[in-house]
Amino acid sequence: MTAAAQELEAMARAARQAAKALARLSSAVKDRALEGIARRLEEAQEEVLAANRLDVEEGRRTGLSEAVLDRLALSPDKLRAIAADVRTVSRLPDPVGEVIDMRTLPNGMQVGRKRVPLGVIAAVYESRPNVTVDIASLCLKSGNACILRGGKEAINSNRALARLIREAISDVGVPADAVQLVENTDRALVGQLLKMREYIDLMVPRGGAELIRFVAENATMPVLVGGIGVCHTYVDRAADLEKAVRVVDNAKTRRWSICNALDTLLVHRDIAPAFLPLIARVWAEKGIEMRCDPQALAVLEAQEIGGLKLVPAGPDDFGKEFLAPVAAVKVVGSLDEALEHIDRYGTGHSDAIVTEDYSAAMRFLDEVDTAVVYVNASTQFTDGAQFGLGAEIIDSTQKTIARGPVGLREITTYKWFVLGNGHVRP
Repeated sequence: MTAAAQELEAMARAARQAAKALARLSSAVKDRALEGIARRLEEAQEEVLAANRLDVEEGRRTGLSEAVLDRLALSPDKLRAIAADVRTVSRLPDPVGEVIDMRTLPNGMQVGRKRVPLGVIAAVYESRPNVTVDIASLCLKSGNACILRGGKEAINSNRALARLIREAISDVGVPADAVQLVENTDRALVGQLLKMREYIDLMVPRGGAELIRFVAENATMPVLVGGIGVCHTYVDRAADLEKAVRVVDNAKTRRWSICNALDTLLVHRDIAPAFLPLIARVWAEKGIEMRCDPQALAVLEAQEIGGLKLVPAGPDDFGKEFLAPVAAVKVVGSLDEALEHIDRYGTGHSDAIVTEDYSAAMRFLDEVDTAVVYVNASTQFTDGAQFGLGAEIIDSTQKTIARGPVGLREITTYKWFVLGNGHVRP
């Protein structure tokens, strides 16, 4: 075993020990630790931003895409938002110790379940340094130790953030090893981490499809999968046009580099001649390229819209996560056709309908098999903080363990407990 591998195993053992201590801590102590993290994020702003600038500069030098650079870059506003999310987590109810489903059996014996931490959660992620703080804060509040392995493109940012987190929690008596960062960027260590089932209870990959697939196929412990989002917004024949433009534009352009951004716009044939020119004018001003099917192309080519980036859709444009100022556009003949398209091309992340027709809205909610389904709202709301969770471990697209934004309760488990009075089984 190499020295780096030995060091990683030592970290995992330390995390297991820290998890035992963390599980016994009171909510008050955990909340003080979180407040300390938020305060240090504010006080050490210049230190963190200086480290982040090194990462961004190196990223530009090595040719990282604009989408990756957007996720990588921090700012004073972003750091304040991260600190605010940590404080929100501190104010949330502590799930640990919550009793659920308590009942008394006919024989007088009491049976119930109590929430307990999972133990040790490991996360492998790319480019977004805010993930370091999000996962650490949620794990601390839920009584879980965590091992964090960010991408090499954010190594300086993650080192600075992990250092201040460990200092903050140590100050209030929380074991520093409850939060550990793997600073060695050797990819081989990820493979070793995936084999540490005796120490790690849950693995969370956040990043591109290749990373997620590698982790899911090689991990020996349960994996929480998510992050790949081919997100659709369907503008129904009964949509309010002004509302539809507002929702669709926000879903695409608020931030196009995130997994809950709109990738495919579906428009009902009856409303397409009125709606498509409206959204096209807005997107032309913002530089959004529209990759259109023949019907949408015909509608828009008949218009004179300055600056419009209009391209015929290729065979791979539907079902593609762009993470770029690009959207696929398709005209459909019915709600059924929209549902079939989403079923074929969706990834189970976030999909929306814009309509004033109650029946159409309810059908969409009932029949679209995705983690988060919207009516008359932007898919960019798929976020733990926006859902009142403070932050999120991941946006899960699977149907086991948890689904959608994963917060505190989703990273606990439970144990049964039985209260008897000399009961014996006949």
